[in-house]
Amino acid sequence: MIGSHTTVDHSVLSKLRTLIEALRDELQQYGEMLARLDTQQESIMHRASDELLQTVAQIEEHGLVLQTSRRRREACQQATSLTLALPMIATFQEIIPRLPEDYRPLVGALVQENNELLVRVQQRARQNHLLLFRTLELMQKFINTLLPPTGSPVYDASGQGRGCGVPIRPMYEAIG
Repeated sequence: MIGSHTTVDHSVLSKLRTLIEALRDELQQYGEMLARLDTQQESIMHRASDELLQTVAQIEEHGLVLQTSRRRREACQQATSLTLALPMIATFQEIIPRLPEDYRPLVGALVQENNELLVRVQQRARQNHLLLFRTLELMQKFINTLLPPTGSPVYDASGQGRGCGVPIRPMYEAIG
């Protein structure tokens, strides 16, 4: 009986180490995403359009890395749950009390840090979205003061747009 208990402990420790590694990786990916979002916010605030376009691409690319990291952590969480004889969809609230006592504080802290960083990433993403939306709104108002809307476009029988029938004047003719 003692031999089977040792095997279970070894199996639990193996899954637990993999889970801890996955939690650390996910934490690192959230940190990197937050840094990218901070860079994007700086680009928005300084109206650096070239840098802003680069940050959008970097954020999209890192979003894929983050999703992969999250999926890996979820798979490790499920494997650990099963090893602890819990349902595969067990939450960390259910998992942590079943872990060896020495590992509970570490896993609990990693889960808490991941959750806190995720909240910060979500907040920064919303802030950036609002800043970008406001920038676009202001730009549209500016464009409308220079070139007021002239009506709806007209389409021919083939569906090709022909404009609205009003010639567009160069900006210098519209001034004074």
